[in-house]
Amino acid sequence: MNNSQPNIQQKYQYSIEVADAPDIPGEGKPRRNSLCPDKLITHPPNATTLYENFLHGINEAGDGNFLGHREINDGVAGPYVWQSYIKVQERVANFGSGLRKLGLKPKNFLGFFLINNPEYIMAQLACYQYNFITVPLYDTLGTESIVHIINQTEMEYCLVTTDKGRELLKLKNKLPTLQTIIVSGQYDQEFTNLANSLNVRIVNFIVVERDGSVHPVNAENPRPNDIAIICYTSGTMGIPKGVVLTHKNVMSNVASVRWLAEKGKCYLPSCDDVHISYLPLAHIFEFVNTATMIYGGVAIGFSQGNTLKLLDDIVELKPTIFISVPRLLNRIYDKVMAGIQAKGGVTQLMFTTAYNTKKNGLNKGNVDHWMWDRVVFAPIRARLGGRVKVILSGAAPISAEVMNFLRIAFSIDVYEGYGQTENAACLTMSLLGDTESGHVGSPQVCVEVKLVDVPEMNYTSKDNPYPRGEICVRGHSVFREYYKLPEITAEILDKDGWCHTGDIGYWDDHGRLVIIDRVKNIFKLAQGEYIVPEKIENVYSKHELVSQVFVYGDSLQPSLVAIIVPNEEMLLKWAKQNNLGKKSSQELCKDPKVNGYFLQTLIKYGKANDLKGFECVKNVRLTYKPFSSDNGLLTPTFKLKRYQAKIKFQKEIEEMYAEIS
Repeated sequence: MNNSQPNIQQKYQYSIEVADAPDIPGEGKPRRNSLCPDKLITHPPNATTLYENFLHGINEAGDGNFLGHREINDGVAGPYVWQSYIKVQERVANFGSGLRKLGLKPKNFLGFFLINNPEYIMAQLACYQYNFITVPLYDTLGTESIVHIINQTEMEYCLVTTDKGRELLKLKNKLPTLQTIIVSGQYDQEFTNLANSLNVRIVNFIVVERDGSVHPVNAENPRPNDIAIICYTSGTMGIPKGVVLTHKNVMSNVASVRWLAEKGKCYLPSCDDVHISYLPLAHIFEFVNTATMIYGGVAIGFSQGNTLKLLDDIVELKPTIFISVPRLLNRIYDKVMAGIQAKGGVTQLMFTTAYNTKKNGLNKGNVDHWMWDRVVFAPIRARLGGRVKVILSGAAPISAEVMNFLRIAFSIDVYEGYGQTENAACLTMSLLGDTESGHVGSPQVCVEVKLVDVPEMNYTSKDNPYPRGEICVRGHSVFREYYKLPEITAEILDKDGWCHTGDIGYWDDHGRLVIIDRVKNIFKLAQGEYIVPEKIENVYSKHELVSQVFVYGDSLQPSLVAIIVPNEEMLLKWAKQNNLGKKSSQELCKDPKVNGYFLQTLIKYGKANDLKGFECVKNVRLTYKPFSSDNGLLTPTFKLKRYQAKIKFQKEIEEMYAEIS
């Protein structure tokens, strides 16, 4: 795909100031996407709600593939088995009718506590058709949070898989409102007996669907301002908040993608495309991505839910659209680069030549090369099935280096999106043909964005060369409220409808947003210096010895410390070179000599990468166990949970500070 456009050399403006916006002291003027400067788009044609969005997908795809999964026999996954849009439409209507017969009423809540699968999507679509409100749950939130969500929403009905259902039944004494559990898949008599003993009704998904098909109940379709989902933010600390999003909020972002595609600035998913669904549907990023796929009639294939088998699923499915998060994309980058370095010789020389040639081409807007794409980069493309046309990275920051790699290695359009749950996942997005990295693009055409001064951090609208400030967004995708939290809502959503994101940014020469800091998740060290841990972690995580890192600073201490998860392959290689080859990874992580080497290496590396003296860690501890959602240290989109990490490593933190002093 050749998108040669002289967008880097020319000062093309991706966003422009709102023409009639007043000058307000302490903030910059709002900006809108330059492709739609005079209005904000609310919805795509013929789809004002998520139910109408589904109908549009049916009209696009008809008998084409919609939901696909792999059947597992004797532990072996077979080929993808598909259901068409038309078939799913029938099943959705029956399931929605069945929910009504169970007693679920319009604008009541249906909980979702299961991994991505066809039943998850069908139940969602039934909620859209019958105007029920979806409330996702996921176990990485922790037991306390799950109890909080169910009780705050007074949830009576929940869709589960058997394993998740058992978790809820174990908590039943804390869940007084939970009455009915609908199970996706099979369950045994023991499960039924446990539910009966707790006075909880258990019913199978198929049974609900079958009952709904007999004398079906008419649907009460939603309106644009009706609530579609209460999406609880996993957050980095404390009890999660329920972000209330309407059908209009979600559809405005679907509309933005379509609008930009019509202007030749975005890829428009169609019934010729295949999307792999593996990021959790409980998170707003995949939720909105799925809505966009459905509008275009895209075939959606589900992974098995096992991260170790994801690449196998990808090779089998051969997706054309790959939506991911930086953590996985960083792994692909690291694996490829390590493999090239290990081969060395002619292979490394050829790769370096090809890579640098294509990197120079990015400056002219080119993402492909007639020879190197076939000779050098074809095997890399094959790792994602060989058919990927577009990659979108979101949910967390990604380095410019990795973005360049993706464009070079896969010879395709690579987009980066920026947003939050509170603005229905996407606030800005880079556009087709823009091959320069280091920014998050221009506003979606459903919102306008402004920067507000943060004087205590020395970010103001008077800064040179670029005015800086807290990123604030207003428009159709901005959430309605935090559920039952009016005071906290008022802290984030001001009286004029501006949502304060907590992120700091500036507009570059092309009117694209650049994220540089965070109002929250910062702390002062004892000498009064502000510390942004994500910035430091992003530097250290690029070192070949580091797989993951958690940087911590006590406000009563003058320095930083860090917990490091080493890159096991590089750790064992270093150990072998330093007469420690007989030790396991676990033993090496406890070895003071290894800790000392890591500390000195990272101090030098930090200074070489422009970290200030007070930003360099002064002590480290190694752990062989990766941070993950399973051990409660990562959110479902792989962001570090700082509060939980601090609690888990409190002993190590205290020891490190004691050693420093």
